[in-house]
Amino acid sequence: MPSAAPTTRAMRLSLAVGFLMLVLKVGAYVLTGSAAVLGDAAESVVHVAAVMFASFSLGLLHKPADVDHPYGHSKIAFFSAGIEGALIILAALFIIYESVRRWVLHLPPANLDEGLALTALTVVINALLGWHLVRTGKKAGSLILESNGKHVLTDVWTSLGALVGLGLVALTGWHGWDAVCGLVMAANIIWTGYGLMCQSVGGLMDTADPQLNAALDAALRRETEKHGLRFHALRHRDAGEMHYVEVHLLFPDDVSLRDAHRTATQIEHAVQGSVDRPVLITTHLECLGDHDELHQHGEASDPNSKRA
Repeated sequence: MPSAAPTTRAMRLSLAVGFLMLVLKVGAYVLTGSAAVLGDAAESVVHVAAVMFASFSLGLLHKPADVDHPYGHSKIAFFSAGIEGALIILAALFIIYESVRRWVLHLPPANLDEGLALTALTVVINALLGWHLVRTGKKAGSLILESNGKHVLTDVWTSLGALVGLGLVALTGWHGWDAVCGLVMAANIIWTGYGLMCQSVGGLMDTADPQLNAALDAALRRETEKHGLRFHALRHRDAGEMHYVEVHLLFPDDVSLRDAHRTATQIEHAVQGSVDRPVLITTHLECLGDHDELHQHGEASDPNSKRA
């Protein structure tokens, strides 16, 4: 399990900056009355709520396994990503409503210079923060932190949309640009939220990762061939910050349990070191002589059973 210290510090930074962005954006909306800026501020409210939940999830994620949760608590990462995605989509729907309302009522933004300056400041701060969170999350293998970073970068796009909207209104005098940019921002936010929710559902439903499967299969073939063995029934599931892998190793009948266990442990360590993410491998040792007889009916009904 990755160290909790870097991800915890990054999450605290995200929460502190989130509150600062909220204050700046509400101030920009009070000055301008812009639909795009209001949408940007609404997204920040959602972001702060999502970061608070993500921070709680991060603390639970590093809680050790217990009797009720023998595999630990890392699946909370997928709940966090799903909730954050849902909140992003709700913010987008509010932006759409407000943009259309202000367009229909012909409500123009005001104090454009001050609004542009404050919004530009939020763009710079959030761009730096989002880059830091995504980078730290990928380095630490933290889905929660990476999802939060993507949410912050989404916030950058909403702020850019507000900035463009205010800029076009200032240049052309047509206040409709404010609503148009708000709608474009909402579409981009919905796409990002949909991606996070798909990631959440995939993790909770144990959707297979084709790239990891290929890497594990190649590593197992390489390592078992070194020892003159075969393997089958490779399975793996993503638990947030750890991938649990199961595989059956087939040994000659005359190999002792002591030697088979020693060889299996060597193979586990070699495979774990050959993939680019944390994996915990559990091997099931079998004899070639009576394998087919013992597992004939079980393999016929198991869609994941595959001969190597």
